[in-house]
Amino acid sequence: MKTLILYYSSHHGNTKKLVDAIVAQGNVTAVDISAATVTDCSDYDMIGFASGIYYQKFHESILKWAEANLPQNKKVFFLYTCGVKRKNYADAIKQIAESKKSKIQGCYGCLGFDTFGPFKLVGGIAKGHPNDEDISSAVNFFCGIKDKA
Repeated sequence: MKTLILYYSSHHGNTKKLVDAIVAQGNVTAVDISAATVTDCSDYDMIGFASGIYYQKFHESILKWAEANLPQNKKVFFLYTCGVKRKNYADAIKQIAESKKSKIQGCYGCLGFDTFGPFKLVGGIAKGHPNDEDISSAVNFFCGIKDKA
């Protein structure tokens, strides 16, 4: 199954750690959305969107790309890292995918080191994340949805 992951990972590279581990599984292409020139992804069987969480949702560049370029009826999945795990932060990206009649395969989120705003004053939160267990769980998540798709 040919898979594309579009990701945005800045600050501490938390999300990129998950993406890199999944790419190592093979037959997965990862594209940093901040440098993306990809607009046609029709050749891919499954498309993943990965981001840190910004104001309780995926980064705006991911949302805008999905709105403009996600083809109808694609299999999609979501990955995210966040400083505080309160809820599933994928609601906005899911709404876009649903509007494109995408087949949502699943969502994986884990903690990621965060020094945004007031967290910087205390040296950050979720130190040491994503850790090996978080990364392994992300790979297991991907392998599980890939096998079902």
